[in-house]
Amino acid sequence: MHLVLIPARMASSRLPGKPLADIAGEPMIVHVMRRAQAAKVGEVVIATDSEAIAACVEKAGGRAVMTRADHASGSDRIFEALGALDPQRRTRIIVNMQGDLPTFDPADLRAVLALLDDGAVDVATLAAEISRPEERTNPNVVKVVGSPLAPNRLHALYFTRATAPYGEGPLYHHIGLYAYRRAALEKFVALPPSPLERREKLEQLRLIEAGLRIDVAIVRSVPLGVDTPEDLETARATLSKR
Repeated sequence: MHLVLIPARMASSRLPGKPLADIAGEPMIVHVMRRAQAAKVGEVVIATDSEAIAACVEKAGGRAVMTRADHASGSDRIFEALGALDPQRRTRIIVNMQGDLPTFDPADLRAVLALLDDGAVDVATLAAEISRPEERTNPNVVKVVGSPLAPNRLHALYFTRATAPYGEGPLYHHIGLYAYRRAALEKFVALPPSPLERREKLEQLRLIEAGLRIDVAIVRSVPLGVDTPEDLETARATLSKR
């Protein structure tokens, strides 16, 4: 049984209230919810600290669960939601999907879950090959360094804001969507931030430093993340054409 949890809060520093921002006639969080539902991998629930977001989701026919407002990360928020939704601990795989990806391809959600068919994998995530030269040196573009296991699949060794690895060959832009085995998520939230996590400001490094295995599915492109007013206008232009 799979559960897709989408953390959403109103207090974005660069774009306050963005989950409710209108895109082609619907709030952004509804677009993301429907794309997750279109993947048909399990129940989709919005985890939020906002009554307004919960009401919006429920009006659109979705399900929301209220969580505390003081969580440090989306991972902590979905863990609280998991406890409320599944106190019997029946759910074995949990997806943490960002609520600001309105152009996300549902096929990519299926691709990340397929990696967990291998029982040795604790956590699965996504990346796309970097095609724009400026992204190779941009610290806001997180790179995943990994060993190829098969076509379009890596075993993650490290995540970094630096340009890595050195030398000729592709670089991969990490996409922040995760599928966790329940035990891996429980271990993650119980651990304190790790040294490399604090240095790079990348919480997925806590998993690697704790010895958990992360595999990566390579997909065709990075979905548009809406973090600024300019991103929002791009999303509106993109989705108004569909």
